[in-house]
Amino acid sequence: MVRVSGWLTGRGAELAGAPFFRFNSVGMEGESEVEAGIPVVSMPEPEGDIGVAVLPRGRYVTVTHAGHPDQLFGVITAVREWAEREGLEWDMTVVDGAERWACRLESYLTDPRVEPDPSKWEIELAFRLAD
Repeated sequence: MVRVSGWLTGRGAELAGAPFFRFNSVGMEGESEVEAGIPVVSMPEPEGDIGVAVLPRGRYVTVTHAGHPDQLFGVITAVREWAEREGLEWDMTVVDGAERWACRLESYLTDPRVEPDPSKWEIELAFRLAD
């Protein structure tokens, strides 16, 4: 994340939100595909292995967790159980045992340079719903 932040700052990009991880695929028994990103006001030209993208519009289920990132698995489980009870459908498919998400984000609202204790962090989770 530091590399992305430095790259954006070096190009004069104005940051527009908290850094995040985008989970394109989640493989509980295998590998996951994850991208690091930071929202910006306007997108600079991509360079090398740093790209630019637009997150998809749509309806999202969001929850903010206050506490250590190690507790996120329980939060995610609770959100998924709640969504199932509510009859909500994710914009996600399962391919070869891995979940492929249209958009699933973990945004780190607390700056670890300001608050180094992870048990005091705020993390927003966002899961895109099917149209």
